[in-house]
Amino acid sequence: MSAASYLPYALLSMGAYALVSPLMRVATTGPDAIPSDVAVIITNLILVGLAASIVVYTGQEVTGTLGSSKLPHVIAAGIFLGIGIIALYRALALGPVSVVTPIFAMFLVFSSVIGIVLLGESFTARKGIGIVFAVIAVYLVSGT
Repeated sequence: MSAASYLPYALLSMGAYALVSPLMRVATTGPDAIPSDVAVIITNLILVGLAASIVVYTGQEVTGTLGSSKLPHVIAAGIFLGIGIIALYRALALGPVSVVTPIFAMFLVFSSVIGIVLLGESFTARKGIGIVFAVIAVYLVSGT
């Protein structure tokens, strides 16, 4: 798989996700604040609507995938995603974006380690150094 196939999506996700935390911080604090759990419902209904639109537009099969042996993985991922987003929104309602988001972003480091250790993805010195630098960067950025 070439980087050309997935890199644009990775960059788009980075750019879009960069706006989530600041927007949620504004939405869940101050006058007329929306409770973080309500914000989770609203944003995820939008997510479901967007995903459903893409599935319909591209003609992807849904019902046939419900019998897949991979479905438990998707369910588990959904549970962890829900826990993570609920906790992120709550943290943003209580704390500054500049601290909450870097700590949240440590999932990138842990996901990379899981990919290497449990999924057998290649480990290089460059990746190892990057992981160490990421931990140091999060520590430095999230310091109060």
